[in-house]
Amino acid sequence: MAAHRKPSRRSRSGSSARTAFTIALAGAATATGFDGTGHAEPELTPAQVKAKADKLYQEAEAVTEKYNGAKEKADAAEQRLSTLRDEAARKTDKLNSARDALGSMAAAQYRDGGLDPALQLALSNDPDRYLEGAEFADRAGTRQAAAVAGVRKQLREIEQLRGAARIELTALKSRQAELKRDKKTITGKLAAARRLLARVPAAERARLGLGEDAGTRASRSGPGTRVGLETPGSATAEAPGSRAAAAVSYAYAKLGSPYVWGATGPDSFDCSGLVQAAYRSAGISLPRTTYAQIGSGRRVSRSELAPGDLVFFYSGISHVGIYVGNGQMIHAPNPSAPVRLAPIDEMPFAGATRVA
Repeated sequence: MAAHRKPSRRSRSGSSARTAFTIALAGAATATGFDGTGHAEPELTPAQVKAKADKLYQEAEAVTEKYNGAKEKADAAEQRLSTLRDEAARKTDKLNSARDALGSMAAAQYRDGGLDPALQLALSNDPDRYLEGAEFADRAGTRQAAAVAGVRKQLREIEQLRGAARIELTALKSRQAELKRDKKTITGKLAAARRLLARVPAAERARLGLGEDAGTRASRSGPGTRVGLETPGSATAEAPGSRAAAAVSYAYAKLGSPYVWGATGPDSFDCSGLVQAAYRSAGISLPRTTYAQIGSGRRVSRSELAPGDLVFFYSGISHVGIYVGNGQMIHAPNPSAPVRLAPIDEMPFAGATRVA
């Protein structure tokens, strides 16, 4: 009769930790519903979790740049609408003054009785004086006709302004609806990424450089924190011009600032917002979006990169950073990490532009 042996007991702490991590990852996959079915993915590794979160952040950033572009256009439409309304109001005031003047002319004619000029001459006690007055009246009649024509012209101009304002209002409403849709998409993707990472144990998040350990800790340290980071001295010295050097210096001063989508500073940024703010501090006005910023200067190859150049990533040109030399850039990555120094090799390189 065979002996029955009791199974050996594994290390309780190691087994529990592994089980908890696996459950957390499976729960994260279920919560985000990547495959559209809502089923848990089996035993995702920490690297797979990071990859999924990074993909969500990259997708959110692509929509963020679309949102930034739509907001820029909405702001411009709102400004044009305000200008058109102001101009229409000014012309309406002018029109009302012209109408009042015409009314005065009409009242004067009514008081004079509108007699035939030949009869007025026949009845006049002073024909010479009457003829002088008739000549004046003729000139006045010409001025009156011109005033009427002026009123008609002003009416047409006001109607044109109102038509243009209606077009701008329609465009503005369309942009506002687009902004609302984009905002919903962005917040949804960011929330999904946070839920995914929240289910990963704190020790694993720290090892991956995600979550509180990367973002919140740096935010608590405050902008300008440079612990373990290079100083801007060599980068500014190697910049091709004083404005590029100033932009690099600004970017270094913002290390540790939190990422906030749609933000352009001074205390928080998204990727293109950081670039725009850095060059604004150097006296250069750049467009708001990554896909517009890439066309704002001279394109340079990767081998030509110099501090201050803008470096772009992904096929849709959805991310940008400021090159600072030695294969490094300063950029605002995503909500899981603050403005930081990073290698340009960490994302698919799409091109570079020199704006100063």
